[in-house]
Amino acid sequence: MKLLAFETATEACSVALHVDGQVLERFEIAPRRHAELSLPWAEQLLAEAGIARSQLDGIALSRGPGAFTGVRLAIAIAQGIALALDRPLLPVSTLHTLALRAPQSAPRVLASIDARMGEVYAAQFIRTGDGELELQGQEVVIAPDALELPADGTEWAAVGTGFGAVDGALATRLQARLSSLDALALPHASDVLKIAVPVLQRGGGIAPELVQPAYLRDNVALTLIEQQALRAAKGG
Repeated sequence: MKLLAFETATEACSVALHVDGQVLERFEIAPRRHAELSLPWAEQLLAEAGIARSQLDGIALSRGPGAFTGVRLAIAIAQGIALALDRPLLPVSTLHTLALRAPQSAPRVLASIDARMGEVYAAQFIRTGDGELELQGQEVVIAPDALELPADGTEWAAVGTGFGAVDGALATRLQARLSSLDALALPHASDVLKIAVPVLQRGGGIAPELVQPAYLRDNVALTLIEQQALRAAKGG
């Protein structure tokens, strides 16, 4: 099985290629360079593996939540390749992808990405008996002081830039409930593959035109005036 994956939803940019069980990846923290790097990296990985685009079985991508332009870019690139090759797309949650950066021994994972404007994207995952991470509830965009964990006293492994956002408000507030914390963790395309490959093996995937981004915010393109008003209302 041969699957190409793109992850451009945060300040990190990564592309990964799965070829019959082996994975090649390019990863770099490269704000505003995602469009410049993504396709050349994909071509480099294909050349390194010695395969042509036509040999790909599908295209995977991180579909958000994350940076608006980054999410759109991954979808546009993946759609273009998939449509040209008549291959399925495998969209994967960015927060699920990020959660795989937590220790594999952690039974519960809280993944969070800085959403700017005083908010974070967040999702809670429970590790199942077969070791997979299963989403609990819904992915949300929320103020750090409004995010609640189940009131059962359990500990959570925390990963993602959301824990450093708003002066570390989320990490400070939940510190007594965190078994570990990595506030620098960023999603990787190789982790997109970990989720997407089993789906493709089961015959999953969707038509390229059906992929939907996960923005979470109702208004993803606030005007400058609206942004300034929001910051003023929050005392920023």
